[in-house]
Amino acid sequence: QVQLVESGGGLAQAGGSLRLSCAASGFTFSNYPMAWFRQAPGKEREAVAVIERRGDVTYYADSVKGRFTITRDSAKKTMDLQMKSLKPEDTATYFCTKNRRFLVTSSWMSPGEYDYWGQGTQVTVSS
Repeated sequence: QVQLVESGGGLAQAGGSLRLSCAASGFTFSNYPMAWFRQAPGKEREAVAVIERRGDVTYYADSVKGRFTITRDSAKKTMDLQMKSLKPEDTATYFCTKNRRFLVTSSWMSPGEYDYWGQGTQVTVSS
């Protein structure tokens, strides 16, 4: 079965950095775009970044563009999110997710484009 397991969350100061990692199994990892979403208390789940199956095309939410970097490693079947210049508004539970299609579409920011989700990892940024 499909499994997505996030790690690397924790507490960081504003301006600091964290690297999240997602370990994938149970599917052909290299065939699918992958994404990071996040959800803060009382807010809807929102897209953060997506990476196409070959790892050479990425898209970011405006709120994180220039600060976060999404990468993937086909051999390890992992996806990472390098977060820099963290802000308190980055505080959220971060989720790893698998796209249900073989390519990224213009609807990549919609949770409906994804069919499996990890359990989430908490990121807290203090001011």
